[in-house]
Parts: sequence; C-alpha cells; structure tokens
Amino acid sequence: MSEHDPQSATKDDVEAALRNVRDPSLDVDVFEAGLVENIRLSGGRVTIEADLSEFRPQESDAVMNTMLQAVSTVPGVEQAHVEHAVPTTDGRDVGVEGIDTVIAVASAKGGVGKSTVAVNLACALAGQDDVGVFDADIHGPNVPSLLEVGGPIYSDDDGNPIPVETNGLEVMSVGLMESGAPLAWRGAMAHDALTELFEDTAWNDRSTLVVDLPPGTGDVVLTTLQEVPIDGVVFVTTPFHAAVTDTDRSIALFEENDVPVLGAVVNMGTYTCSSCGDEHSLFPDESPLAGIDAPILEELPFTSELQRTPTPTDVPSVVTRLAERVRGRLDDVWNVDIPEGALDLRGVPSAERHERVERRFTSLSSGESFVLVSDRDPTPVRSFLTELVDGDDETISLDPFTVERATPETWVLETEHP
Repeated sequence: MSEHDPQSATKDDVEAALRNVRDPSLDVDVFEAGLVENIRLSGGRVTIEADLSEFRPQESDAVMNTMLQAVSTVPGVEQAHVEHAVPTTDGRDVGVEGIDTVIAVASAKGGVGKSTVAVNLACALAGQDDVGVFDADIHGPNVPSLLEVGGPIYSDDDGNPIPVETNGLEVMSVGLMESGAPLAWRGAMAHDALTELFEDTAWNDRSTLVVDLPPGTGDVVLTTLQEVPIDGVVFVTTPFHAAVTDTDRSIALFEENDVPVLGAVVNMGTYTCSSCGDEHSLFPDESPLAGIDAPILEELPFTSELQRTPTPTDVPSVVTRLAERVRGRLDDVWNVDIPEGALDLRGVPSAERHERVERRFTSLSSGESFVLVSDRDPTPVRSFLTELVDGDDETISLDPFTVERATPETWVLETEHP
C-alpha cells in the first residue's frame, strides 16, 4: 500500500506501469497484445479489465499477478484488482443446430484413451476449420485438463453460456463449471444438464463440433443420439479382445440410431522401447482388426507424443492422418452416387411424389430399369408400381426389387418395368 495521496494516481500512470508487463507467448506488452480492455480508477483503487481467456490457467494467474505487482508500485494506488473481461457475444450461434458438422467420439469402455483422441482430433481438424469441443462425459469431464483450460464460464445477455477459447479452439464442458468435486448426478439430472448445455451454449461461428461422449451406452449417450444431429461417430478401442467385442456391440447401437459410423481408432496397441528401439505389442496375440465391423481409421501407439497438450498447430503426424481420414469418411457416408436417369424425390413435396413416380414408371418399356432416390423409405412404392401395371398385386411380380439405405437420409430403390 502506498503512503502517497490516493488522488495522485492517474490512468496514464497505471498504463505506463502496465506497459512493463509482457505477454509471455507473443513477447509484446499487454496493450499491444490486446489483453487490457479498460482501466478504472476510484480514489486509490484501480480495476483492470483484462481478457486472459487465451491463456492456460497457470499462465493466466501469472500474467494477472504480474499486472497487480506492476500497478501496486504506482504512487497513489492503494488497491489493485484484475477483472476478467467478458467475451463479446455478437454473432454467436446458440445450440448445435447452427454447426455444419458434428463428430462424436465414443468408446465401449473407459480407459481406452477416448478423450485423448477427441481433443487431438479436434486440434487436427482446427488446422483447417473453426472447431469447438463439447465434453459430454458429464460424470468424468477430462477435456478441460487435457487442453489445460479453466473457467470461469461467462454468459451472453440472454444467459447462454459462452465456451472457453484456447488457441482458436472453443471448449464447453460441465467440468468448467464445477470446482473439481466428483459429479454424482442421477439419470434425470444428467439428462437435463446435458440437454441444457447442448441447446444453450453460444458458439462463435463454429463449422465443426467434436463431442466427447462418456464411455458405454448409458443415458447420456442415448440423450446425445436423440437430441444432437451427429454426422458421424469415431470409436476408440484398445486391441484387447473384450474391448473389441464391446466396441462392435456399441457400433451396432449407433447404426440402429441412424448415426453413421466413420470407423474405429485402435489405441495403445504398440510401444517403442526407448532402450532398444524395437516396437512391442501391449496386447500380445490380440488382433486389433478382428471383430470390428467398421473401417480402421488409425492405429495409435502408446507414446509420450500423444500425452502432451495438443494445439491446432501442434499435433502428432499420426493424428493429422486420422483427421484426413475422418474428413474422407464423412464424404463417403453422406455422399451418394446417383445413377444416371434416376428419379430423385429428395425434397419433393408429398403431394407431387405419386405423380412423378407414375409419369416416370409408365414411360418405361418392359425390362427397362427404374431407379428412385428418396429421403424416406420407399419400400411402400412397390404396391403402387404394381397397381400401375395391371392393378393386381398377386399377378404381377416386380423382380428384382431392392431398397438400400445409402445414408441415414437417403434410400435408393431399384427395379425393372415388367
């Protein structure tokens, strides 16, 4: 505390002191780095509004303490305080509906490295896209610690929570709202909390969202499948036979809920001995490929490179390859090669569909192919086509007649005019 007249401290004096404080990552002063947003003086009390959201918790505390020490040396300053500036809320999209691509990362068991894969994948994707990470593992939210981010969580003018930003990556997790105490929420509580976060989080124009699901197939996972438009899921497993078997069962559950399975990541299968340089298997005699009814996107070794904190500009090369394969699989599962001459009814109003089917089918000669693409199951069309031929289901056979669900939103019907 200074013994000088508290009225003698000016804003210019405080600013001059703060210019001696450097941004540790950019090596410029805090004003050049855009960290100080406002300085308020009231008698001998000084309040500094600073945006420290880009820093990890320890770095944020260090910069804040350095600011306080610098300002405390200014004559006339009796008390100094740093307030975290509230992030801007302009142009934010509330909820996940405004995000183009949602990728879930799941696992049948805990301890297989699911969250590690999720944050690394998010950082790799962020090299090209604006990416957010949603930590839906409500009972064990590990994403904040893996990315070394902390709260507080601020809200916009409507009370919607704003994600924490780190290196251009936005992060939302219930772990950012808690003090670190174990979360023992029952099903209904977990459902309500997760639903609220999915619906209310105000994202800053994200094009891709990576959702870290809890392990298994419990209430939280089912809630996510029902309430979030997931474009694809990546499963993480070890090569251990029990993990592989459970993963295959979980894959079936996602497929039953119309979520495209992009593939599986086999984690911690091998490690390289630091002494001899040889590669060894952590699960001898186990086959990571056997029993998984999905493409293997990548096999990740057990290595210290995957244990460090990733950033969008610093991920292991094996994770960069994984991100490229995930992008490729998204294209594969959502794009359909429409045969030339097919009747495409996607987006066509219901009242017009029968007329278009009748016009196309009756224009065909015997033996000519009829292909229909629809955004709903077209199996009932068989009866209508049969009636168009002679009105008697029992005497006319449409053979061959196949209906394939090419993507969760696209069916392809193929048959021939009798």
